Amino acid sequence: MGNTNRLRAKITGTGMCVPDQVITNDDLAQRMDTSDEWIRQRSGIQERRWIRPGETPADLGKQAIEQACEQAGCEPGDIDCLLLATLSSQHDFPGSSFFVHEALDMGEIPCMDLRAQCSGFLYALSIADSLVIAGKFKRVLVIGCEVHSTGIDVSTRGRDVAVLFGDGAGAVIVEPQEDEGDEAGIIEVRMHAEGKHARRLWIEAPTSANTPVRITHEMIDDARIFPQMEGRYVFKHAVTRMPEVLLETLNATSHKLEDVNLFLFHQANLRINEAVAQRLELSEDRLFNNIQKYGNCSAASIPMLLAETTRDGRLKPGHLISMTAFGSGFTWASALVRW
Repeated sequence: MGNTNRLRAKITGTGMCVPDQVITNDDLAQRMDTSDEWIRQRSGIQERRWIRPGETPADLGKQAIEQACEQAGCEPGDIDCLLLATLSSQHDFPGSSFFVHEALDMGEIPCMDLRAQCSGFLYALSIADSLVIAGKFKRVLVIGCEVHSTGIDVSTRGRDVAVLFGDGAGAVIVEPQEDEGDEAGIIEVRMHAEGKHARRLWIEAPTSANTPVRITHEMIDDARIFPQMEGRYVFKHAVTRMPEVLLETLNATSHKLEDVNLFLFHQANLRINEAVAQRLELSEDRLFNNIQKYGNCSAASIPMLLAETTRDGRLKPGHLISMTAFGSGFTWASALVRW
């Protein structure tokens, strides 16, 4: 910030992957006391994608990355660093990034997982931006990769949370501008967190804070191994924090709401996004949501939106786009990018 002549990093490729298996609201109604109308009314979700036995987060990530590389005109072997955002790691350790690294045979480049939940992609994008601007790496891969379906309570007891989540991956390639006249690039990313709300949306167990073992039969019986959410509390904070950070990011770059061509919000709940859009008085033609068909894919949601809008022609060169997320932690972030 402050240096208008600095090198700028830009997104050169996008990609996404969702499993083939479609799970409709009616499918869920066969497993729990719910209905298509109940789910649509509260979340806007009509269906979501879940992996089948044998599929892994790394499988989704690999395909998303291959798409992003193809669009960017590079190979996975050309990538210098891999940043993966997730809240549903393939294993407790090492992180999912290592299994994606293995799947693409990425040599000895550094990789790491970032845990900022639904804001994770924007957090990772900020880090990639800094690494490229500093000259540390020339080509950084940022991916959001989530498999929720294997970690939710698909029964009436867990329906408030289980109906919201889908599986998916979205990836982008971040590189330096090669042309001095090129205005495309990551202009600004602003990030915030408030840890005192961490227990409002979390999975309590397994936990290394429990002595002498990380998990007990009681934890399993009490469903503490599944996501727990205070829905109204989360909703209230999301519809407050998302407009705040979005406007903060615009103000930091002397841009106005009317300058933005496309607003992409994290896909947690369509009702949250509608409330944010209403507060900011945004018209529907400047918004794009895909939660209706994919559900909440956490850190993968925003890069999946980027991939879809790039491919359907909605996102065009020269467009100014605003990306905003809110997630567990609590975390919230917004990015402004010239396409």
